[in-house]
Amino acid sequence: MEQEAYRHVPYDIEVEQALLGAILVDNNVLERVISLLKPDELYDPMHQRVYQSMVMTWERGSVITPLTLHAAMKADPGLVEVGGHTYLSGLAQAAPALANVRDLARILHDLAVRRSLIRIGEDMVNTGFEAPLDKTPAQQIEEAEKALYQVAENSRYGEGALDFAAALQAVAESAERAQRLGGAISGVTSGFTDLDKAISGLQKSDLLILAGRPGMGKTSLATNIAFNAAVRYMHDTRDGMDTPRGAPVVFFSLEMAAQQLAARILSEQAEIEMWQIRTGKFSDDQWGKFVHAMQNISELPLYIDDTGGISIAQIAARSRRLKREKKIGLIVIDYLQLIAPSRRAENRVQELTEVTKGLKTLAKELDVPVLALSQLSRAVENRDDKRPMLSDLRESGSIEQDADVVMFIYREEYYLKTREPDAGDIDAHSKWLAKCEAAHGRAELIIEKHRHGATRALDLQFDERYTRFSDLAKDGVVPPR
Repeated sequence: MEQEAYRHVPYDIEVEQALLGAILVDNNVLERVISLLKPDELYDPMHQRVYQSMVMTWERGSVITPLTLHAAMKADPGLVEVGGHTYLSGLAQAAPALANVRDLARILHDLAVRRSLIRIGEDMVNTGFEAPLDKTPAQQIEEAEKALYQVAENSRYGEGALDFAAALQAVAESAERAQRLGGAISGVTSGFTDLDKAISGLQKSDLLILAGRPGMGKTSLATNIAFNAAVRYMHDTRDGMDTPRGAPVVFFSLEMAAQQLAARILSEQAEIEMWQIRTGKFSDDQWGKFVHAMQNISELPLYIDDTGGISIAQIAARSRRLKREKKIGLIVIDYLQLIAPSRRAENRVQELTEVTKGLKTLAKELDVPVLALSQLSRAVENRDDKRPMLSDLRESGSIEQDADVVMFIYREEYYLKTREPDAGDIDAHSKWLAKCEAAHGRAELIIEKHRHGATRALDLQFDERYTRFSDLAKDGVVPPR
């Protein structure tokens, strides 16, 4: 208890004085620290005001000296109390020779971060003890996560604008990576050859929307993409590749339980139908395939969060944590319309606008692709041609605007099954059978918006038994799985 009584918040007045003195001696050093240290990160309130006044004087193009600084702050009661001009002159005279000001600024910034963490901890403890009725534990957790994220963001303060040479270097590195990977993709692989060629893989900081009507298989396709990226990363890292084509994946499943999602993946890999897995009705040979598939994918870097009604703020907080702990390189969300906004708006369009803007911001912040699924409006069902269009997106304005890539999944076979003509009309029925045969097991992936390239439609194979999409065989050549 005695040790607790003597604890105080971390700060260092002498380092603050050394930094301020160094700026007074050589104004140019302010350029090197202004991007690292904000005024409110100094501990002494008077030092905060002195530093702020220095920044304002420098931005006006004026020289910072004890005299000009005192003239600007002569009414400051804190400065008057410590001696005014005499104190400022003392700072300049006591400044260390050849001070490494960036190190001094980093020390003060780190101390400020520690003080912020202490305040957050105190708030968490006090709120936990008080247990206010208007604040549930879930809300307290969300507020704590937001506060911690704010501290993390402040720690990145001052990264500022990227000069053009650095931006060009990033482009060159991306092109070099694509070249090392065979010239096909520079982003995270989707596992589908034509899709990877069309969009060069799932690109960092992109928001990709995959939309479709119920029954089209958008969840299955998203699950396949997530699995392909994770398994490719696992294999490439085991093989010692410097630039793995895949990535660890987090899958936010707002509609389906994690167990159901895992069962889908097992069904695909073991080639055992879902109803057999649910009922346990499979042969000894199938049981062997089932166990073998489980062993093969048990270490897959795929993380499933099936929290229902999760908010965009919670998705962001959990993604940041997984990015830090698991190095995730792809975020998949099923689906947009089930994400709760952080605050209620006047209408659903405004709420969804907040969600899509939040996802795009998250993609840029974490520098990973975000693949979000979306429902389509019923307008599709009222047309003869059921192929989706951008206007079919529910509350489409913000989705279409914020997304870098918009894709639609369409299976004509699904609609043909519901339009069987009367068996007595032999001609019509035979034509219908021919269409069903041509459409059987085929799906169309329509890239309707592509900010970085052309739009096009791709053909995929769909195996309804195992809810599995794959590359479509062309010219008699069967693509590898």
